[in-house]
Amino acid sequence: MQRKALIIGACGQIGIELTMALRQKLGAESVVASDVKETCPPAIADGPYVQLSVLDFDALRQVLITYQITEVYNMAALLSATSEKNPAFAWELNMNGLLHTLNLAKEGLIQRLFWPSSIAVFGPTTPRQNTPQDTIMDPNSVYGISKLAGERWCEYYAQKHQVDVRSLRYPGLIGYRSAPGGGTTDYAVDIFYKAIETGQYECFLGPNTMLPMMMMEDAIRATIDITEAPAEQIKIRSSYNLAGCSFTPAELAEHIRLYIPAFEMTYAPDFRQSLADSWPDSIDDQRARQDWGWSHAFDTAALTKKMIEEIGLKINATNAK
Repeated sequence: MQRKALIIGACGQIGIELTMALRQKLGAESVVASDVKETCPPAIADGPYVQLSVLDFDALRQVLITYQITEVYNMAALLSATSEKNPAFAWELNMNGLLHTLNLAKEGLIQRLFWPSSIAVFGPTTPRQNTPQDTIMDPNSVYGISKLAGERWCEYYAQKHQVDVRSLRYPGLIGYRSAPGGGTTDYAVDIFYKAIETGQYECFLGPNTMLPMMMMEDAIRATIDITEAPAEQIKIRSSYNLAGCSFTPAELAEHIRLYIPAFEMTYAPDFRQSLADSWPDSIDDQRARQDWGWSHAFDTAALTKKMIEEIGLKINATNAK
């Protein structure tokens, strides 16, 4: 059967890049983008787009049937900082959205399901250095609680209903194609725009807040690789640890100064600091490397170079209009 993919939340930071990558791989007509927005961004206007809420079970079911979908990437979520401002809706979207796709997979309408988890599943008593795959998980954020519950549902449906669900615990993701989406690690995207445009940035996290990060290209490749891997290689059905590099805001600022020597960084920690303080400094992702061959391409230096180049081109193109 021909692969037909549905991306839910395709207009988000990850969704846009995932849509682009999958269309390059499978063909534009074989990847259906969907989101609650009426229209999609130009970057993903080259293929089918459906206005869809993952919370509308019947509409979602109809899209699967109409487009003969075989695999679903459920990227719809309220992220960490935004979730703290609207806990009830965050729980509804993050939890019921997942359950809708799991139940449709149980019906046989989805052959393979990808759902993203996060390092937010870890908490203040989790080991912070090289956080193991299996460890204490005591999240203290709305987002983290929903992701931990989601992991348990994924494993339950895999064991009880043989649903082929795959998941990754994303670290902070850094990309240049779309704007930040309301996450605690989003400073590491916004900082590049401000550095190039104004030469200064006020960070909402403290200078020594070490967090696991990853270039978006690596995250997209990992997402596609785990979804395409033979089912027997997927040994973990809750969610795999995933790692790229780790750095603090102060360290990232030093990397940026290699390109923009006069760059100035100030710090004004806000409510997001307590979220970041409960997350790991670094992640042990050996299981992903062993089971399905994961490896990252970008360290902090390569990530900084790529972001400076791409965002510089983006800003210059905008200013030239």
